Formats: sequence, structure tokens, C-alpha cells
Amino acid sequence: MIIDGKQVAAKVRAEVADLVREMTRQGLVPGLTVVRVGDDPASAVYVRGKRKACEEVGMRSVEHHLPATVGEAELLGLIARLNADPETHGILVQLPLPKQIDESKVLDAISPAKDADGFHPVNVGALWLGKPAPRPCTPAGVMRLLDEAGVDPKGKRALVIGRSHIVGKPMAAMLLDRHATVTVAHSRTEDLAGEVGRADILVAAIGKAEMVKGAWVKPGAVVIDVGMNRKADGKLCGDVEFVEAEKRAGAITPVPGGVGPMTIAMLLVNTLALARRAR
Repeated sequence: MIIDGKQVAAKVRAEVADLVREMTRQGLVPGLTVVRVGDDPASAVYVRGKRKACEEVGMRSVEHHLPATVGEAELLGLIARLNADPETHGILVQLPLPKQIDESKVLDAISPAKDADGFHPVNVGALWLGKPAPRPCTPAGVMRLLDEAGVDPKGKRALVIGRSHIVGKPMAAMLLDRHATVTVAHSRTEDLAGEVGRADILVAAIGKAEMVKGAWVKPGAVVIDVGMNRKADGKLCGDVEFVEAEKRAGAITPVPGGVGPMTIAMLLVNTLALARRAR
């Protein structure tokens, strides 16, 4: 079974669009503001995608594009103004930021009630305590893919490869919340192949092209590949050796077209939820 992220993301966007129309009729238009600093080409592409997605579902979309030379105090001042703006329901600061700016200080400055990415320490704490709060978009998208594929994590052995704040750690928390038995592997894990071979659910988010060999995958396992890497020939690939893994897995996400489309879809879900809470 190939888990089609494009199809599921389209379904999520349609659900959000219906709810946005309902809120708009009640006089409230959910709004997401993205702050981009500098001219990183990848960041520009990501921000355009986010704005387009917002506009397609009827959300108010605003971008603040600051020069790469902007000072930290000026950026923090902008965030303070957005925190106070009642028409801004979600705030997202596109990473990476220039070297003169402390990323953690900037992310911490965003009001937890407007944190569309779910990265604020208050919201991270809420995640681990099982309390309502915006969830980091990529792992939230993975959970929706599992649900759409009919995969219940309860009682399953789940392996998350990668321990980043953006994917790995929140992914582990979300799987724990759904009663999976969770292991987190990383660059210092001994016998990674053995860990993969025991996993009923495998989430690979380490950022190394085809590092996880298909022969390691447990027969019938569900494989979610968060990786997005470019090979020497220019083709995109994930962290899992797809061709071989597909032969053994019960279900697997492709790259591209798997987890990627879900990230922006779940950003819309978060923004809608923040707007509802603000109302």
C-alpha cells in the first residue's frame, strides 16, 4: 500500500476550507502571518507555498519580508506587534535566520496562542503533557497519514529515527500519546538495522539519503519517510531505500508525494484552531 500524501493533504485542505467559510460567515477570517528574513531561495519557495495554500482555503495571508541585515531587536519588535494584532491568529517565522539573530529567542517571543508551528516551549510542554496546543506540523501530518491508512499505533512497536525538535522528539510524543511503544534512534544508536527490524511503525527523519536499507524493514511494517534528499543525479529521495523497502513493507510513503504535502496542510489546521481559540 502506497500512502498518498497528496491525496490526504487535499482532503485536509478541503476540510479546512469548509470550516473557514463557516467562520467567515460568522465575521472572522482566520489569518496567518509569515515572517521571512533574507533571500534564501528555499525559504522563498516554502513561503510562497504557504501563502498559496492559505489563499486557496480562504484564509488571510500576510508576509513580512525583512532584509538579511535586520537586527534582532527590530525582528523582536515586529513579533511583539503581531502578537498584539487581533487579525493575526497564527505567526510563523521561516527558518533559518541570519547568524546575528538568536533563533530560539525569536521563537520564544511568539505568543504561544499564535504559535502556528507549535515550537514555543509552552506548546512543547503541552504536547508532552497531552494538553491541547498547536502541534508541530510535520509529525502531526504523519499522524493523520497513519489514521487515513487505518494504522492504529496502540500497542505497536514504533521507531523514530531522528531526534530533532521539529520532527523526531514531537513525533515520539505523539506516538506515545496514541499508546505506541516508542524507541528513538539517532546518529549514536548501535545496531540501527536491528532496531528497524523490530519496528511495526518506522518513521525516518534523519536527513540522509537512503540511509535506512530496505532489507532492514520488518515484513508488513508501516514505513513513513520524512526525509527529502537530492541524489547526485538530481532526483529526490527519502531517508529509506524505497525500492527494496516497498517489497517488504505493508504500507509506505513515497518521496516526493508522501509526508511533504502534509506539512503545509497541518499548518492550515493549526491556524484555524488558533483563530477559533482567539474567538
